[in-house]
Amino acid sequence: MTLLSSSEQQQVAEAIDRIEQRTDAEVVTVLARQADDYRYIPLLWASLIALVLPGAVAYFSGGLALSELLLTQWLTFAVLAVVFRLPRITSRLIPRAVRHWRASNLARRQFIELNLHHTEGETGMLIFVSEAERYVEIMVDRGISSRIDNAHWESAVARFTAQVGKGQVLQGFLECIEACGEHLAQQLPATHERNELPNRLVLLN
Repeated sequence: MTLLSSSEQQQVAEAIDRIEQRTDAEVVTVLARQADDYRYIPLLWASLIALVLPGAVAYFSGGLALSELLLTQWLTFAVLAVVFRLPRITSRLIPRAVRHWRASNLARRQFIELNLHHTEGETGMLIFVSEAERYVEIMVDRGISSRIDNAHWESAVARFTAQVGKGQVLQGFLECIEACGEHLAQQLPATHERNELPNRLVLLN
């Protein structure tokens, strides 16, 4: 999994610049490789299996001495803790709800850290993507939400999410920015020239 190249990042910045010429909104884009390292997930699964599996085997096989049972549990835990840390396996162990919860939390932190809540007229918009979680979210400040219902962004998010799943992150950004720009230009047209926040794509490795 790779983040966008310099030339691709420039295309995103140029797309933001084009729509900001037509609206008072301040649009910021963020692309995260992964919302969390989920280090606790392999340990959690290894612990649960190590507690249950040896006991079940001992029960159905006629029993083990306490020392043998404890040793088997420790060995099971040690092996699974290593195996479950393999990226392909770890990703399958993480419930979708957990992945989306972590990505959503990161999106909210970015909204605050990038000062999208401090723009003139409260017109900040964040387009957030976390690749590993295949998660897309659009967040807007009150100056936009008071004029455009959040339902207007749902189709753009759904389309972008599907593109992330196919590895079409750049195309997803460009189309999403353009789609958002159409709504913003209609409901929040430009009244004066300003550019409070940088248009560059923010990358989180």
